[in-house]
Amino acid sequence: MAILKHIAIKNMDYGEAQRYLLFQHDEHTKKPILDENGELIPRKEYYIDGINCDPFSFDLECKELNAQYHKNQNFNEIKSHHYILSFDPKDTEDHGLTGEKAQQLGLEYAQKNFPGHQALVCTHTDGNNESGNIHVHIVINSLRKYDVEHQTFMERPCDARAGYKHHLTPTYLIYLKRSLMDICHREHLHQVDLLSPAEKKITDRECRAKHTGQKKLDSLNKEMLSKGIAPRKTVFQTQKEYLRTAIEYTAASSCNIEEFRATLLKNYQITLKVSRGRFSYLHPERSKFITGRALGSHYTENYLLSIWEKRKEPQIQSHTGSKLFTPHSASTVTEEKETTTFCFIKSDLRLVIDLQQRVKAQNNPVYARKVKLSNLQQMAKTIAYVQERGYSTEDDLMTALTTSQSETANCRKNLRSTQQELKRINEQIHYTGQYLANKSVYREFLHAKNKKQFRQEHLSEITLYETARNFLKQHSENETLLSMKLLKSEKERLLSIKNMQRQEYQKRKQYEKELQTVCKNVEMILHGKSDFEKNSEKDIPPR
Repeated sequence: MAILKHIAIKNMDYGEAQRYLLFQHDEHTKKPILDENGELIPRKEYYIDGINCDPFSFDLECKELNAQYHKNQNFNEIKSHHYILSFDPKDTEDHGLTGEKAQQLGLEYAQKNFPGHQALVCTHTDGNNESGNIHVHIVINSLRKYDVEHQTFMERPCDARAGYKHHLTPTYLIYLKRSLMDICHREHLHQVDLLSPAEKKITDRECRAKHTGQKKLDSLNKEMLSKGIAPRKTVFQTQKEYLRTAIEYTAASSCNIEEFRATLLKNYQITLKVSRGRFSYLHPERSKFITGRALGSHYTENYLLSIWEKRKEPQIQSHTGSKLFTPHSASTVTEEKETTTFCFIKSDLRLVIDLQQRVKAQNNPVYARKVKLSNLQQMAKTIAYVQERGYSTEDDLMTALTTSQSETANCRKNLRSTQQELKRINEQIHYTGQYLANKSVYREFLHAKNKKQFRQEHLSEITLYETARNFLKQHSENETLLSMKLLKSEKERLLSIKNMQRQEYQKRKQYEKELQTVCKNVEMILHGKSDFEKNSEKDIPPR
């Protein structure tokens, strides 16, 4: 899934971008990594080219152009624009994407969408944190060097003239995303709909905050463990992540906004505010509300209200004897039949710790005493759990675990099938919108006297129309174009199914994990050695 990222840079040192592209940098601090001699370390693999400039004198040529037009001399001016095209790591294995091929796609993208600009195009194959995803960096001077022909995406006459600056508008950004999606579709690469709002909107700032917070938490936990104190929290959670988790669990168990508001406040100390019909949430440690739109499309008023409204319908409320949704394909019918109400209340069971395997417990008697007390509590809870649920033998417990694992696998399979169906519907919506938006231009093209000239003047619209038309023909059964209303209603239906299946899968997975904990605890109770036997074995000298 290729994504597009844009960064506006006000740094007057154009060489900083060159050094970042050519030498290794820390992904979080953005500082260069030095060897033992204090020298910069070149990147292991990269491909670099320059457009309208030499890639190794990019900084000097940009400064000369700025001085020629007396632009980019003030601190507050945007000196350059940094675009990143990041491809899916699966494209390397599934579709044979290589660094050379990605570099050619990046050059094509830059020449088409940033004509007349000095540009550096550099491809890295290591990915963020060595994830392996291939990505292309495009760094352009904000000042245009050459006059170019006026293109359809240019909103002002000066956008095609030399000496004027790059002007990124929301409309232009949509065009850039659509252009990237078309390239990925043409090359048969993994792609998501970049034009639709994300279900979970996670910004770079939030990612950095999570990484920094996790690093501090790990350091604190390490210090606590060295003192013999068991840390209560091992995974750092950002404030937005806390809100998302709370909203997901609360929305799944609520039927209206009043119940949703009360549960959020009671269980999570989160305040819900409705202003002009829009939902905003106040984290217990904040004084400023966070809008649902900032969290993602699945946390906005429209999505949550639609879920509660559909829950009131009789066909959704009935759990037996009727289907949950209108069937449209064999795979979805199977998923709907298997989506049943699974009630699960998570217990506070934890694993019984094996003191024989804990070196710290053998060296620290205080810690060992705490672990023994905790083990006794967990053993008592485990026995009560087994008795309450009627497991008479250890084989009955293992049978329940095997059944739970099978049901969890089925839920995961159904969820993935629905996600694939939803992906297909999203593609149809995208290309149907693209088809309808450029249909009038294509109709004018068919009636034009000079078709060659008209095509040259409206090349992008005609190309978009033909691409959408070919896609819809390939994926339509009876060659009839479905209306956007039907497609969106189908998408809403699939989203509702997906949400229910995801909740079902999460509950099944938690239940399976709980049964695994019970099985391990029962095995320790029935077959584990007592503390007396362990101490006796320590006292026996080796032969």
